[in-house]
Amino acid sequence: MGCHLNLNRQILITGATSAIGSALALQYAAPGACLILHGRKKDLLDQIASQCRALGAQVSSQQLDVRDTQALQAWLKNLPCLDLVIINAGMNTHIGPQGQAEPWDEVDALIDVNLKASMLIAQSVLPTMRERGRGQIAFMSSLAGYFGLPVTPAYSASKAGVKAYAEALRGWLAPEGIRVNVIMPGYVKSPMCDAMPGPKPWVWTPARAAATIRRGLDKDRPRISFPFPLNWGTWWLAVLPAAWSHRIVRWLGYGA
Repeated sequence: MGCHLNLNRQILITGATSAIGSALALQYAAPGACLILHGRKKDLLDQIASQCRALGAQVSSQQLDVRDTQALQAWLKNLPCLDLVIINAGMNTHIGPQGQAEPWDEVDALIDVNLKASMLIAQSVLPTMRERGRGQIAFMSSLAGYFGLPVTPAYSASKAGVKAYAEALRGWLAPEGIRVNVIMPGYVKSPMCDAMPGPKPWVWTPARAAATIRRGLDKDRPRISFPFPLNWGTWWLAVLPAAWSHRIVRWLGYGA
């Protein structure tokens, strides 16, 4: 891989073909940056890589399904020492229009991608970070990680798991000089967002989300959540008695 001998900042972004992932790649693309971009859609991945090179970054890319754990581990093992890892690859599923349960094959894939692959990537990049005594890992959770939405139970569960895992790692690894952050977006314009049922208040553009994420990572904020007041409201859903929170989400249009 071309970045192996490069002394510039090494940044890995998984899910770089998604709306937020591609916006993050462009946000970090600049002279002195060495981007390692992952995605499942080769044509789109190649396009994003070309755009980042045009901005002055060195770029390598890898098409890979993160559910293929052997291939994922083999690829990660051969990466250079990383300065920043943004674990962004993810998917969504939801209940049916008449309240049908989420298809189990989709739930199974979602847990593999959103939660298990995120944990595996972190565990794979940690040894070299711990050896050097520095590095940063950012996990992509969601405001749905505060309180499970009735229309997206599996997605909410996976993002709550990502949030808890990231916060646990931060407490464990901070004394070693490794920064761990959890990103908790609200609604960001994308095909995945469009496919989700229910209202979508305060939708942000991917570029605005990426800029906010970068500022939060630069300042090492434990939780990077947006937008206000949606993040403030979802935090309260986790704090209030559950019966009250369920009434609120139904009143807002997220119930069956």
